[in-house]
Amino acid sequence: MTVENDLVFATAGGTELGLDLYRAPQPGAPVVMYVHGGGWRHGDKADGSAERLAPMAAYGVTVASVNYRLVPGAVFPDQLHDLKGAVRWLRAHGADLGLATARIGVWGASAGAYLGSLLALTPGDADFEGTVGGNLDQSSAVQAAVHWFGQSDLLVSGSRSELEARILPFAFEADLLGVPDVADVADRARELSLPSRVRPQAPPFLIAHGDRDRVIPPSEGEALHRALSRAGANTRFDLLGGAGHEGAEFDRPDSLAMTAAWLRAVLC
Repeated sequence: MTVENDLVFATAGGTELGLDLYRAPQPGAPVVMYVHGGGWRHGDKADGSAERLAPMAAYGVTVASVNYRLVPGAVFPDQLHDLKGAVRWLRAHGADLGLATARIGVWGASAGAYLGSLLALTPGDADFEGTVGGNLDQSSAVQAAVHWFGQSDLLVSGSRSELEARILPFAFEADLLGVPDVADVADRARELSLPSRVRPQAPPFLIAHGDRDRVIPPSEGEALHRALSRAGANTRFDLLGGAGHEGAEFDRPDSLAMTAAWLRAVLC
């Protein structure tokens, strides 16, 4: 396994966007783009490099961990435009990099899971494509999605009681949309819910959540899984016992090996 750091795929809004490439040792290994969490306000492509990204590459999946613009400097759909630009860049440069990019997966954690899943569910949608990084002759569609403990409905996950708001004071979902309260743009938030975007043609999804997650409840992952299942899409939902939000259980060898095996199966 080898790592190549800080490959620049675009400059957007005055911000240079880069990715780190964790190469699997096997030639022709499948490629997955990793989208970090952090409430859309924090985080970096290097997050989880030792315990998550490098091990995934060792299990036979090349990982391209990407940066995207964060709030408050950027609001939706800037983040999605960045990710779609990264997919197009990977395809445009796949041959030069020696990567198998005809079929690409996306893998996101927490806030990154929402963005990655929305990317997977909006192929060719002009409202979300953007022009970040150019390479507009390349497809930004992905052929698999791994959704780890993320939101599926911004309105549901962003609606909290007075007590809940004191315990978890950060208005993540409202910040992403650039409003004081997600309820202020309820119709827009509903349009951006993942279940509302599900179609029978959706790529295969692997959804994992911890049963002790108190930041984003497992019902969010279950709602996405149920919508995919009703539509006839390929979906799997794993509930990790004893795991909280970003719990170490997700980075155990058995969890990463299973995720890698699933990606290899659906992308090869």
